[in-house]
Amino acid sequence: MKINIVPLNKLALISAAVCAVMLAFSHNASANRIVGGINIPTSALTFNDTHVVGTISPAAPASPADVAPYINFMIGLVPGHSGTFHNPPHTQTVTRSSNLFPSLPNALVPGAVSGTGTTINLGAGGVFSYLFAKYDGQNDISQVWYVGNLSGILTIPLDGPLGHGLSGWILFGPGGTPSVPDGGTTVMLLGAALGALGIARRYLMS
Repeated sequence: MKINIVPLNKLALISAAVCAVMLAFSHNASANRIVGGINIPTSALTFNDTHVVGTISPAAPASPADVAPYINFMIGLVPGHSGTFHNPPHTQTVTRSSNLFPSLPNALVPGAVSGTGTTINLGAGGVFSYLFAKYDGQNDISQVWYVGNLSGILTIPLDGPLGHGLSGWILFGPGGTPSVPDGGTTVMLLGAALGALGIARRYLMS
């Protein structure tokens, strides 16, 4: 009975090719963190994090058509300063955080999305720029976060800075440009792995 023994140099080549394939696919899996078809949580926004654009009080009325001008007034303020936004018969106290951003586009009413829960799915990102959250009518401070560089699932606090519950939230576009994690690297690894397999097969056939 004849036993075929693979030479050590060929065995090493095959092992390297298999490892390259496994590395390529494992890298791709880690770059796309999907569980059950939904992006796993990526960000838990707070009242003091670097995504905060500012606050609005009393933020009433709070329809998308009312809130968009509040935000657009806010982004025109000097970071760390406050101003009064007049929309007769309503007056809003608007405060801009000290956080700095590369650019802040105007909030647009068309395409705005509203909700009431503390979990918000941005999907792949790039659709929305701002998240406005209102807490307990006129009894707390409403918050504005910049979300143009975020994707996946966000969580926001259930209670406002003064301890009152969340009344609802609104997402406004246009969005930013989300980063695609290592897409080019994944393609390069996959190409290298396939190339290694091709060389290994040719070598073994020789």
